[in-house]
Amino acid sequence: MFLTNLLLKKAKSKLIMVQMESAVTGHTFNKIRERLADKLEILRFDPHIQRISLYREKKKIRSM
Repeated sequence: MFLTNLLLKKAKSKLIMVQMESAVTGHTFNKIRERLADKLEILRFDPHIQRISLYREKKKIRSM
C-alpha cells in the first residue's frame, strides 16, 4: 500500500441523515442528526391523521 493512500484517507463526517417513520401511519421524512447521538424519537405533526404522533428513526440514509 502506498503512503499517499494512507495520508489521503477520507475522514468520517459528524452528521448523518436518517429516515423517520410515524408509529401510527407509516408516514416518513428525513432528518439530520449527529453520528454519535442516540436514535431519535420525536413528536411531530402527521399529515395523514392531522394530529401529532410519535416518529422513530427507521434507518440511516447517508453521511453528510
